[in-house]
Amino acid sequence: MLKNKNILLAVCGSIAAYKAAILTRLLIKSGANVKVIMTKAATEFISPLTLSTLSKNKVFVEFTEGNSGEWNNHVELALWADLLLVAPASANTIAKMANGLCDNLLLATYLSAKCPVYIAPAMDLDMYKHLAFKKNIETLTTFGNHIIDAENGELASGLVGDGRMAEPEHIVAYLNNKLSESLPLYGKTALITAGPTYEAIDPVRFIGNHSSGKMGFAIAEALANNGAKVILVSGPSSEKITNENVLIQNVVSANEMLEACLNVFPKVNIAVLSAAVADYKPSIVATQKIKKNNSAQLLELTETVDILATLGKEKKKNQVLIGFALETENEIENALKKIKSKNLDFIVLNSLNDKGAGFKSDTNKVSIIDKHNNIKNYELKSKQQVAKDIVKEIIALQEN
Repeated sequence: MLKNKNILLAVCGSIAAYKAAILTRLLIKSGANVKVIMTKAATEFISPLTLSTLSKNKVFVEFTEGNSGEWNNHVELALWADLLLVAPASANTIAKMANGLCDNLLLATYLSAKCPVYIAPAMDLDMYKHLAFKKNIETLTTFGNHIIDAENGELASGLVGDGRMAEPEHIVAYLNNKLSESLPLYGKTALITAGPTYEAIDPVRFIGNHSSGKMGFAIAEALANNGAKVILVSGPSSEKITNENVLIQNVVSANEMLEACLNVFPKVNIAVLSAAVADYKPSIVATQKIKKNNSAQLLELTETVDILATLGKEKKKNQVLIGFALETENEIENALKKIKSKNLDFIVLNSLNDKGAGFKSDTNKVSIIDKHNNIKNYELKSKQQVAKDIVKEIIALQEN
């Protein structure tokens, strides 16, 4: 959730300021762009050079820069930020924020901020319990600021209790959760199938296809980026997932994929079956490698269970079920039949006749056909962009 977000980290004068180094590093590792503002008191606890090195950006302390007199524009800093994180937030700064005081660059930036503000208090036990502090926190909450509660533990004074700044890992998790709540698919769970299935002939040979899993993996990422928790059931594929909200379950055969889907389908809101499942499998699987004997071999095949049709029969009214159709002829006619026979909300149609579409390619050219026979045709795009188009249609279904 923090990837490519512009985060303005405001550091106050507190012994917990040393945690700002860890916090900055975690935010950078999460893919965020980080700029740091420090109060003058904060520089007595941690060096601006440290935070500048970790954030890869200049650190701002005063309204003007030393001998040069260059102005640090607090308005531009506030406009740059997607969120302002005050961590650690001292009792002094919290009091000033609650009462609109503006005697340093941090406070001027806070008063100029239009973005969400997150505050992580850090102070000793008695200060944290003081009625004045509690009143200031209540005031900041009425302003719409988000308070990241201090944690219980050993304090710098030697006391044990509330007042420790939340650990950097907990702050990052808090931000991820809060940002997720604003996404359109937050609270939804999605099942995605991807890749091919391999149906064994003997211990070393199989029936398979050329699917790479790229399309399914892209859809899983796009759904997770929109707030959904995703269960990705994948056949053999070399594709990777970066979003931690995607849980991958690896399978090999059509039967394994069917069992994995049936286990989770009753619990999901959305199911997108993009895997290229083998339609047939050998009737008998040899236990030893079949030897070449210079004569024709007859391989008897039997149909695999249709996973999409099976889930279509189990589908509830509040579930969205989406299928894929890769066709070589009579594309629209075949796709419309599948929508009805498999109880789909819409189907994603692509044709091997379209250059740049199909297996292994980084691009795809699709049409989305819904159960009311409405057709949307899309131009050739990257599979990541196609995934975004598909997820946009899923979000529209969720809103209706």
